[in-house]
Amino acid sequence: MSRNFKTRKQVILGAVFCLVAADLALAAYSWQLASQPWTKEQQLSREEKQLKMLEAPITRAQKIREEMPDTKRECEKFEDLLLPASSGYSSVTSELGEIARKSGVSLEGTSFKPTAIPDRGLTEVSMESRIEGDYKNVILFLNGLQRSANIYEVESLRLAPQKENKGPANVIKVALNLKTYFRTSA
Repeated sequence: MSRNFKTRKQVILGAVFCLVAADLALAAYSWQLASQPWTKEQQLSREEKQLKMLEAPITRAQKIREEMPDTKRECEKFEDLLLPASSGYSSVTSELGEIARKSGVSLEGTSFKPTAIPDRGLTEVSMESRIEGDYKNVILFLNGLQRSANIYEVESLRLAPQKENKGPANVIKVALNLKTYFRTSA
């Protein structure tokens, strides 16, 4: 039994020695390849790739710089489409009433909460309201908001609790949270 163990041990040691020798030979070969000079074509190709990688962010930045006046003009054009703060509240109130009338829902309790954005010369106005109607008419109201010339952002829709179970069974109450923006500067 001890003879069988010695043979196994010698075989394992021989295999480990062969693996270490092969590893050293591959390391030497790898070092030799790494130390060989690049041909001029290989060096030129490598440097061209590096140059392209370095030029890509610069090209992108130049493109952004060139497009900046157009982007600024488009932002100013968009801001000019916003209602002025002096007449915005009454315009929004009448427009929401008109959209509600056309869609067949009743609109109640619109409240406004303005937040100034002085850096941009804007006022963000959060609005809360409730509409009441059947499902189709509520969807028509939301579609009317979407198609409006004014900017309305629907933040949330919630089914409002019905205090009384009187009236048609298919009528739902929806609590709306909306946002719009007004120009505060000329």
